[in-house]
Amino acid sequence: MMLVDCSRCRTPLQLPPGARTIRCAICSAVTRVADPLVAPPPPPPHHHYSAPPPPFAPGPSSGQPHGRKRAVIVGISYRNSRHELKGCLNDAKCMRFLLVNRFKFPPDSILMLTEEETDPFRIPTKHNIRMAMHWLVVGCQPGDSLVFHYSGHGSQQRNYNGDEVDGYDETLCPLDFETQGMIVDDEINAMLVRPIPRGAKLHAIVDACHSGTMLDLPFLCRMDRSGRYMWEDHRPRSGAWKGSSGGEVISFSGCDDDQTSADTDSLSQVTSTGAMTYSFIQAIEHGQGTTYGSILNAMRASIRSSDNGLGGSAGSLVTSLLTMLVTGGSGGIGMRQEPQLTANEQFDVYTKPFSL
Repeated sequence: MMLVDCSRCRTPLQLPPGARTIRCAICSAVTRVADPLVAPPPPPPHHHYSAPPPPFAPGPSSGQPHGRKRAVIVGISYRNSRHELKGCLNDAKCMRFLLVNRFKFPPDSILMLTEEETDPFRIPTKHNIRMAMHWLVVGCQPGDSLVFHYSGHGSQQRNYNGDEVDGYDETLCPLDFETQGMIVDDEINAMLVRPIPRGAKLHAIVDACHSGTMLDLPFLCRMDRSGRYMWEDHRPRSGAWKGSSGGEVISFSGCDDDQTSADTDSLSQVTSTGAMTYSFIQAIEHGQGTTYGSILNAMRASIRSSDNGLGGSAGSLVTSLLTMLVTGGSGGIGMRQEPQLTANEQFDVYTKPFSL
């Protein structure tokens, strides 16, 4: 027997097996049942592991009239391995500090994935990073501002579908990449870029080797040392669309696809950081973050000055934080790097205001 509510008086009625209608003994109304023979779908199987528990539920903004602000920050040191990096945890902490204090991101809207986290869902494994990416964009609405920051190793692998100009896919290296594999730029594009709707924006800051086109965005801003630039078309010859669903997606990355990114203490002169993350924060803190072009130029100048042994002083907001950090920015050795800017649409980098 199954129970159905009377269509008129809502009295629960016991429907005999196979019956499609039943008459209510109280009000005499006839209630039709679509198909009582079809059982409801079984509940999904319970998994001990699904997505990381979100800091707040997706949906309308809580108290933010112009949309939600939400961020995922990933910092991987690969500690106790031959791949160990010293600055990535510092990068993650400094980026969180910048988003909260400079750009007013609610602290509980930032999902941190580092090896220091005690929650197993927040360890930067391949599965957890994938789930964090999904959490970042799920329910995205016009007016939302999203940030994805990654500091860790990056790599490349041969591309076989012809959608890369240089013949290689770029990859992120999760903590467990040696056993679980890397996250390829095609997947990053599908998970982070494509879902962004018109009126929303996503900024990615990727501090890793070979990170120039890590989001597989259609256009790369090729800039020379004098600041002159042109947009390179990186749309695949297959005609596949690698942009968003109408929203704005812009990525700063640590270096070109054929370069490495530095894990260094020569920039902050306090502790190890990723050169790209530090130079990005420094540009914002020194008032050079008004446009995308000014940020990119400032980042490159900061790294070039470090190459020349000039170093640099820490930005005002992060100086005190860096002096307190004793943990080990980015994936690589050496300083042969030029930060890059990619986007889903071309724009004038010197007139478009930067905002998160």
